[in-house]
Parts: sequence; structure tokens; C-alpha cells
Amino acid sequence: MAKNKQEKKKSGHQAVSDYYKLKTDAVDRLVHAENAPKVSKEELKKYRSKGGLRIPEWLKILFIKFWFAGAVCYFFFWGLGVYIHGFDLIAVLAMGLGAVTDLLTNRALRHFEPTEREYDKWMMVTVRKFWSLFLNVLYAGLILFCVIKTYYVINVLLGVNSNPGSDEKATMLGVEPILFGLFYLGFDMLFITMKNTLIKIFKDAKKKAGEK
Repeated sequence: MAKNKQEKKKSGHQAVSDYYKLKTDAVDRLVHAENAPKVSKEELKKYRSKGGLRIPEWLKILFIKFWFAGAVCYFFFWGLGVYIHGFDLIAVLAMGLGAVTDLLTNRALRHFEPTEREYDKWMMVTVRKFWSLFLNVLYAGLILFCVIKTYYVINVLLGVNSNPGSDEKATMLGVEPILFGLFYLGFDMLFITMKNTLIKIFKDAKKKAGEK
């Protein structure tokens, strides 16, 4: 009876050791694997795809960027506009937009990107360092300046303040989150498209120079 117990115990230890040996062998083969076949992006998308309604990636990216810009307008411009005004409000809004872009918008895009740095083409600042925050604040200030000028031009075209002495009052286009978010998104994508175009031009010129 004791002999049978010892044999069962011995066989159990052997089974456990064989199991871990198989596991370690599999890990070693993965670590030392070479010349592994590359998998295309199309093939990866097949495994990521799910049934039901699929929203295009570009539409999700644009919505994320638009939503965060509109949220900053709501909380910073509407929320703080009662307490601060003028250039101080613009400076706070620029810092808020830059911080949200760096800490929330870009990180959300990186979280959803299928492969590393695939969504860099949708960002102006692609540096992943702590000082990217300052670059995004400066960039947000540039976009905000363009948005403010857009509101000014639209209000001039509407006739606001064109005739101060006139009894007829034109309706002024005010700042609200939805339209602000659309303006901000439009200028953001304009500048990003310009950046990507310049990068492509330089790469093509460098490639042609290398071929010569």
C-alpha cells in the first residue's frame, strides 16, 4: 500500500515537471525565434473585426478630437468666462487645450491604434516625452488664434459692429462648444495635413536623391 502511494506521488511529480518543461521549451522557442513571417495590416484587421456596425477609424479619430476640443470650450470658456476675461481667458483656454491634447486626446488615440505609431499621422506633436506638453500648448495657441480670427471674420460678414449708430442690430455669432469644436478640428486637420504633405515631399526627394 505504501509502495503504491510512493509510485503515485512520484508519477505526479514527474507529470508536473514534464508540464513545466514543455512550457519553458515553448517560451524558449518564442524568444529565440528568427525569420518569423510578417503579418500584414489587412490580416490583423481580419482578427480585430467584429460583427455588427463598424465605424470607420478616421471617423472615430475625428470625433475624439472634436469632442475634447468642445469639452474644453464648455468647461474653460463657459465655466471660467464669468471670472476672467480678455487675454487672460485666451491664455487659459490655450493652456487647457494643449494640456487636454497632450494628456487625453493623443493618449486616447495611442490606446486605440492597431500598431505602434500608426496614428502619428493624426497628431501634430508625435514626441512621447514630458516636454511634448509645452509643444502642444504652443500649437493649441496657434489653432486658437485661427479660430478667434474665424469668428471675427464671420461676425464682420454678418454686419456686427459695422454700423454702430444704426438701430438695426445684427445677430452675433457666439462661441459655443459644438461650433468651436468643429472650427478647432478643421484647423487642426489642416495643419496636420500640411505637415504630413511636407514630410512626404522630403521623403520622396531624399529617396530620389539616394537613387541617383
